[in-house]
Amino acid sequence: MKRLISAVLLAAAVGMTAVSYGQSKEFKTGKSLDIQFSVLRELSLFYVDSLEADKLVKRGIEAMLESLDPYTVWIPEENEEDLEMMTTGSYGGIGAIITKRGEGIELSEIYEGSPAHKAGLVAGDVLIMVDTAHTKFLSLDECSARMKGVPGTPVKFKIKRLRGEAIEEITVIRERVHVTDVPYWGMISDTVGYIRITGFTVDGWKDVKSALTELKKSNNLKRVVLDLRGNGGGLLDEAVNIVSLFVPSGTKVVSALGRYKQTDAVYYTKEEPVDLKIPLLVLVNSGSASSSEIVAGALQDLDRATVVGTRTFGKGLIQSIRDVGYNTKLKLTTAKYYTPSGRCVQAIDYSNRNEDGSVGFVPDSLIKPFKTRLGRTVYDGGGIVPDVLVGPKIYSRIAISLIYGDIIRDYSVLYFRNNSSIPPVKEFFISDQEYENFIEYAENRDFDHRTSSEAEFDKLVETAKREGLLDGFGDNLKELETRVKLSKRDALLKNRVELKALLEEEICARYHFQRGRFEKMTTNDEQLKRAASAELIKTE
Repeated sequence: MKRLISAVLLAAAVGMTAVSYGQSKEFKTGKSLDIQFSVLRELSLFYVDSLEADKLVKRGIEAMLESLDPYTVWIPEENEEDLEMMTTGSYGGIGAIITKRGEGIELSEIYEGSPAHKAGLVAGDVLIMVDTAHTKFLSLDECSARMKGVPGTPVKFKIKRLRGEAIEEITVIRERVHVTDVPYWGMISDTVGYIRITGFTVDGWKDVKSALTELKKSNNLKRVVLDLRGNGGGLLDEAVNIVSLFVPSGTKVVSALGRYKQTDAVYYTKEEPVDLKIPLLVLVNSGSASSSEIVAGALQDLDRATVVGTRTFGKGLIQSIRDVGYNTKLKLTTAKYYTPSGRCVQAIDYSNRNEDGSVGFVPDSLIKPFKTRLGRTVYDGGGIVPDVLVGPKIYSRIAISLIYGDIIRDYSVLYFRNNSSIPPVKEFFISDQEYENFIEYAENRDFDHRTSSEAEFDKLVETAKREGLLDGFGDNLKELETRVKLSKRDALLKNRVELKALLEEEICARYHFQRGRFEKMTTNDEQLKRAASAELIKTE
């Protein structure tokens, strides 16, 4: 507490020296710090209950930063591992995702090649103890913290096995776990290569380069799809290096312009390209943000790729990491970035956002035209607008309910427990009998099985009741109700095709990790299939 007060006093004293300069920015800052310190001092001395000054300061910092933008955040010392994971894709641990199950904690996902994988742990195994702590007394965060640690150090578990339910004790040696930016690549047809990119962490571009190099070994390769859907971004340098794989060295990719000119920068490709000719498609959606938009926007502006999908998120801001003392850091927005044509993808009307946070409607008055390398017209105003619009699949209400209720995931674990192997991913399909087994399982689980029509019907009835409009319409409503209301079984049968595909993806993930999930998704993904066959723009 004394250290905190001394630090604030020093800042206040510095601020007071600015009085002679009138109402300068420095004086206003010092004045604000002085007031803040005075408030904190009065609270610590006279508030009716005891206070923890560090928690008050933390809340104050977080509230202050929230008023700026969603990306400027304070990172306390205990969250430093999260920052490392975000920037490097690596952390010290066993390589598993966990979830709370009853009084225990279940392994929900295992990373391929991780210490957990090498030790024979599988999704569905239940952790009873981590070292000397019983998991029924641990929160997920507390359990996760105990599982992470310095590479090379051991962590002991008592587990209940999914297969056989035996209780075992096992020691896992922590390693530097790296989550790849390219969970899957391959040929999705005789002539189309595919690379899924899920992040932009340190040296992730090398995974993309390796995948592209392997795809080029196919003599039938006619076009390549870079799938950036749902990729929220990452390191700017990685985006530049990925673009460098497809354009000549020395090509301008992005400009960063901030408040001070000395911090401005222009980024050019430095790496030698892998391919300058192969037709390229970049698949994006509203979840493609930041570095994903740099890649899509640059390749579009340079007329090197056809961008396909839906408008991207609209995050044209660059963050920098700065030390702010006591092993804490500040991730703050320092610049906006601009594509080669001069576009800024940051939404101009920042307040107008969709439910998922992506850019919403942009008035024509806020949109400016720009020219690509070959003279095509592209626009700013928020996000990257694809050259070819291909809408995403709209999942049914029941599918979303089954996913968020973990029912599809839980059934995949049961399937994995009862089946030692499955055919190769692209040959694996759920049989009608297996789907009937899933229906019987799901019928005994609690989930909202209403169709969208039924949900809207329930709203209509409730509103009509409130407004006194139901008199005389009882028979009509009952007839309509029989048409829109389905039992759980009928709802599951009605959406059989969609739900079977989701089950297949989840089951493949049990046997083949994230690689298997994404490989199976390529066989069921209608948006990807339409995008892969889209008409290409002229690139020369």
